[in-house]
Amino acid sequence: MTHITKGLILSLILIVTGLAGRLLNIELEPWFGWISIGIMVAGIIWGVIYYGAQMNRNVTFGNLFAHGFKITAVIICITFLYTLLSLYVLFPDTPERIIQNAINTGKMTADQAQQNPEVTRKIITVTMLAGSLLGSAVVGAISSLIGAAVTKKNPQGPFGNQPI
Repeated sequence: MTHITKGLILSLILIVTGLAGRLLNIELEPWFGWISIGIMVAGIIWGVIYYGAQMNRNVTFGNLFAHGFKITAVIICITFLYTLLSLYVLFPDTPERIIQNAINTGKMTADQAQQNPEVTRKIITVTMLAGSLLGSAVVGAISSLIGAAVTKKNPQGPFGNQPI
C-alpha cells in the first residue's frame, strides 16, 4: 500500500466524519474537532508503522518520517479541495453559521457581526482554508515523527546483513 492510497483512505474518512458532523449539526462543537485530529494522528502513525513492516524493518527514521509526511501531503491536498468545495458549493452558509455560533456563545456581539458582514465572511473563509492547510501540516508532521520514533527499525548496510 503506497502513501497515496493511505492518504486517500484517511482523507475519505476525515471527509465522511466532517459530513456526519455537519448533518448531525455538531461540527461547531469544540470537542468535535478533536475527533478529526485523533483520526488523522492514529491513521498516520498506523501508516508509518505499516510502511516499516512492508519494508521488513529495513528503514531509517528519515525514511519513515518522509513516508508519514507524504501521507500528510496527500491528506492536505484532498482535504483542502474538499474545504474549498464545502465553503463555496456544498455548504455556503458555513461562515454565517460560525458567526451565529460565536454570537450564541458570547464570543461576538450581534453589533460586531452586523458591522461589516462581508469582511467577516471573508476572514472566516480565509481562516478556514489556512487552518486546514497549516493545521493538517502540523498534525501530520508531529504524527510522522511519532510514527517514525515508535516503528521498529533494522536498517541494513550496503554490504548485506551488517547493521548500520
